[in-house]
Amino acid sequence: MSVLQEGKLACTFPSNWKVTKYDDWAFYRNRFVNCCCGNKAVDFLAYNPRDRTLWLVELKDYRQFRRTKDDTLSLCEEISLKARDTLAGLFAAKVDTSHSEQPYAAQALGTSKLRVVLHLEQPRTHSRLFPRDYDPASVQQKLKQTLKPIDAHPQVVELRTMDSVPWTATSIP
Repeated sequence: MSVLQEGKLACTFPSNWKVTKYDDWAFYRNRFVNCCCGNKAVDFLAYNPRDRTLWLVELKDYRQFRRTKDDTLSLCEEISLKARDTLAGLFAAKVDTSHSEQPYAAQALGTSKLRVVLHLEQPRTHSRLFPRDYDPASVQQKLKQTLKPIDAHPQVVELRTMDSVPWTATSIP
């Protein structure tokens, strides 16, 4: 099993998958992040070699702290930009052979299917202090519209609804 952690969430992927924390890649951080006036990145790339599916996984945890990003960029727009920029970064990493991530990029771009998943954690119940800002079904519907050419069926999951993806996630205290 491969375990990747982002903040207070840990995802456990099947052992035969090739998983990586894309926003920690040296190629991304040192060469691509500032290319073309700046790029965004998803948190994880998970490649299933059995069915040649590449999963772009973004984790957002608003259980303790609300979203603080500029409201001019909606959550769906941010995820869409991250997916687009990650795919562009993968292509650039594939053709630049001067770094260690090039083989992963080459294999990932040999995919036959792309999937996008937003893992969105929010307070379980509404409260004045920690309200649920996003309706997961609405976010998923908006992502379907913006990501249709990449993934016509993007998913929005949380710890309680992980049965629709082939990995598990746990909360880290």
